[in-house]
Parts: sequence; structure tokens; C-alpha cells
Amino acid sequence: MSEDTTAIGVDWGTSSFRVYRFGVDGEILEGRKAQAGILVIDDGEFEEAFEELAGDWLDAAPDVPVVLAGMIGSRQGWLETPYLSCPASVDTIADALVPLALKRGRVVHLTPGLSVHGDDGVPDVMRGEEVQILGAIDLLGTTGATLCLPGTHSKWATVEARQVTRFATHMTGEVFDVLRRHSILGRGIEHAAWDDSAFLAGVARSGASGGFLHHLFGVRAAGLFNDLSPDSAGAFLSGLVIGHEIRAAEPSDAVYLIGEDELVELYRRALEALGHSAMAVAQGAAACGLFLIADSLRRGKSR
Repeated sequence: MSEDTTAIGVDWGTSSFRVYRFGVDGEILEGRKAQAGILVIDDGEFEEAFEELAGDWLDAAPDVPVVLAGMIGSRQGWLETPYLSCPASVDTIADALVPLALKRGRVVHLTPGLSVHGDDGVPDVMRGEEVQILGAIDLLGTTGATLCLPGTHSKWATVEARQVTRFATHMTGEVFDVLRRHSILGRGIEHAAWDDSAFLAGVARSGASGGFLHHLFGVRAAGLFNDLSPDSAGAFLSGLVIGHEIRAAEPSDAVYLIGEDELVELYRRALEALGHSAMAVAQGAAACGLFLIADSLRRGKSR
């Protein structure tokens, strides 16, 4: 295995752990996944968890670069890494990697997160998504694009000349979950039901006058007047919050979507309903980005 492996990359988030070993051209020779996100690691025992999940790979490939990305570099993770200001590329991220010495003497490297300030001066941050974004650009074979990573905190990013130049975060998934589980709206929702037409109706409603907060109460009122059934209310609410996110993002060109298939499909349908072109990026963007950063680190050391 040591002769084949040229790099090891880890995507370590809040809920899951994914590790890859790469061949000379970035092909994934082997991958492992565990429900070992940073929030389930006891007493900060990140090194012990890492050794258990990937220690044999470290043994077999003692000289290859090892890159860890995601929330593992957050304040709640193994070692907090500083944010790197945009614009940021694979090479600038590789130059800003933070080394971490293991007890075995091996040094691994943690990626920085990215930061940006909007036109209003308010800061925004990401950790881990930048690896997926730059990996996606490589997979697409382009130098620039508008990308959306839907999720708990959806990210919209602009890449130009293979650099993340700006991005914005929308708390869409978290707000949707709070509303349906912890607000009065949830009492009118049958959580196991879904209605495609209601979802698209919610997307359309997001463009009406009145604003987001007024639209939310409309979900409650429509239920009281039987205009929105419990079987349809959850899908309508989903379309409403996603629709507001897309309108706020104001995409001007094709949007590339990165994420879980089911959520990507919802965003694709919502974007197309609002007149935008949308395409899913093939799976593997995070792995591709990890290899690119590890390869840049290796090349930098050889110069």
C-alpha cells in the first residue's frame, strides 16, 4: 500500500468522519467513513479517534502528506485554525495549512477556514466547504462558477480564476428545522408526508409581497382555513424558505449544486422554477479538493 499512496485526506465534520488515501493522479485508492464527527468525540480525544480510524494507513505510508479539513479545525475541534481571507485558491490554502504533531511524531496539516466581509462590512465564514468548492471546480474542468452547497447553513460561493472570491451563508436548513419542530407552525405539519406541488407553491410564494416573516405566519393561517393540509404544510414551508434563500442569493448565471442527492434535487427544482439553470456536481468534490491541497503541499515542500 505504501508504494501506491501519495496522500491521505480527511473530511472531518460535526457528525461524520471520512478519510481517503489517494494515488498519484488523485484517484481514490480506498475510502472509509464513520459516524465519528467532532461532536461525538469524548473529552477531545481526537488523536485517539484518528489513530483508530486511519492509524494503519499512517503506518503503511509514513512519508506522504496528510491533510485534515472541516470542523476539526474549529474552536470545538482538535486545533483551531485561523480563517484565511478571500480570495483563496488551492495554493494559498496549502500555504496557510497549520501543522499538528501527533504523539507518534508524524506531522499532519489542518486547513484554515475562509472568511469574507460583505459589502455591508459584516463578516462571513466557512470551514470545509471551501475544499468541496475548489474540488468541484477541478471536477467541472472550469476556472469559475457560481456554486451552492445546500444544508443546515447553505453556502453560496463565487469562484473566479480558480479562487473563491466571495461567498454568503444562509441558515436555511436550521431555520426550517426549528420552525417545524419548535414553533406553532409544526403543529400543523404531518412530518412524514411530502407534497411536490406544495413545495413549488412555497417557492412561488417567496416572491410575493409582505416579506419572509409575514409569509411564515401565512403558513399557520392557511392551515386554519384548510387551504393548506398537514400533509402539504411541511413541503410548502420547505419551498418557502428555500425560495427566499435563492432570491436573496440573486444568482445571475448557472448554479452548480454540491451536496446530498435529495437536497440537491430540491434546490435544482426550486432554481429551475425561478428561471435559473442548475446542475449537480458529481460526488467526490471534497475528496478531490483534499488531494489538490495535499498535492500543493507536497509540491511546495519540494521547491
